Amino acid sequence: MPDNNYSRRKFLTQAVLASAAAATPGLLMAKGRGSTRSSDKVNLACIGIGNRGGEIIQELYKTGLANIVALCDVDMEAPHTQATLKQFPDVPRFKDFRQMFDKMGNQIEAVSIGVPDFAHFPITMMAISLGKHVYVEKPMARTFNEVELMMKAAAKHPKVVTQMGNQGHSDANYFQFKAWKDAGIIKDVTAITAHMNSARRWHGWNPNITSFPAAEPVPATLDWNVWQMQTQGHQYNKDFVNGQWRCWFDFGMGALGDWGAHLLDTAHQFLDLGLPYEVTPLKLDGHNNFFYPMSTTLSFKFPERGNMPPVEVKWYDGLDNLPPIPPGYGVQGLDPNIPPPSNGPIKPAKLNPGKIIYSKELTFKGGSHGSTLSIIPEEKAKEMASKLPVVPASPSNHFANFLKACKGEEQTRSPFSIAGPLSQVFCLGVLAQWTGEKVSFDRKKKIITSSQKLNDLLVGPPPRKGWEQYYTV
Repeated sequence: MPDNNYSRRKFLTQAVLASAAAATPGLLMAKGRGSTRSSDKVNLACIGIGNRGGEIIQELYKTGLANIVALCDVDMEAPHTQATLKQFPDVPRFKDFRQMFDKMGNQIEAVSIGVPDFAHFPITMMAISLGKHVYVEKPMARTFNEVELMMKAAAKHPKVVTQMGNQGHSDANYFQFKAWKDAGIIKDVTAITAHMNSARRWHGWNPNITSFPAAEPVPATLDWNVWQMQTQGHQYNKDFVNGQWRCWFDFGMGALGDWGAHLLDTAHQFLDLGLPYEVTPLKLDGHNNFFYPMSTTLSFKFPERGNMPPVEVKWYDGLDNLPPIPPGYGVQGLDPNIPPPSNGPIKPAKLNPGKIIYSKELTFKGGSHGSTLSIIPEEKAKEMASKLPVVPASPSNHFANFLKACKGEEQTRSPFSIAGPLSQVFCLGVLAQWTGEKVSFDRKKKIITSSQKLNDLLVGPPPRKGWEQYYTV
């Protein structure tokens, strides 16, 4: 990459300036928490402007709180970017986020990052080092160590606002779960089942593969070099891009990383689960070394936390890999607020995405995203109805919450301090899927004790030359 040395020098120089700005407000830093300029719109740069990235831009823009000042995408001329470009025809455009920051850093206060899972990390690290507020899609990053570094960077720059894009974390389920936990309705939870049994992109692929797909000509509009970011080089194939990246261990986080943050987020936060001490693959149908299994069942074990008992979380994905359903479960619909993937609407499955929470006295049924919990069976729900607390309405959706936090008016509900450990749970689960091995984890030291190979995968392979600087906080 011809501009690597320049970019590395530029990154380090700007990082030093940003550190100085923390002590000298106004030098380089964007507006931080507590800003008094509440009437201003936030100057937002958008990185990833097609597919899910384009949807994020729409949601942020329609809050009326954002001023779109830059657009960045590695395939700016692709069909899926055109709607965003037409909507903002006069906004400066870039293919490389580093060049965008070099040329427009002083005009940018916040960034939205809607790119593949593996690409979240370097963009986020550069943005934070420059004092830019960050909205990044879930999960936070692809490896455990990258998530750890992102959390450390956010802690080092406390004026930077962070938000992970599990948008249901600002909707009804967030406020209901908190209210029911505070009122003692949700207590003594011992087991949670989370399930996503809809078709995934790799269903139908041949799992008996021994290599990555053959190289294909790179589209003339795509900067394939920048697309790969810090990952070790891969040759272009159409099944690596436009959402297909989610299928591959090298690029994405599979069904667990995609949906776990929408299914387990409230339980993880309000039950103070933290990190598991053990992750066991119970079922891996169609397992191979390249893309995700056709069906997966994982067991995550969490220890006692204060006066709360140990919890086992079981994860089920795969078309016919349905979890056991308790008596009185009833019918579960598909949440209408779930955004469709770029390859078409979510099709109803035999069991729609959701969760079942088992406590010593009550059982709760829930859907995905912001869907609220219900007590099952119905007879028990009627008995408990008079004891349920009033649940406050959300004062802002996830996108407005982020922008208001940038202006000092609210605090984000899914900052890296909360979203990071949740994302790391999924990183550990993916290691169990990838290797087929049980993961024994030291929660205090944050190391895997059962296998040196697995422990090395917490970090993963070294970054490509020219991308090392993002791994220093």
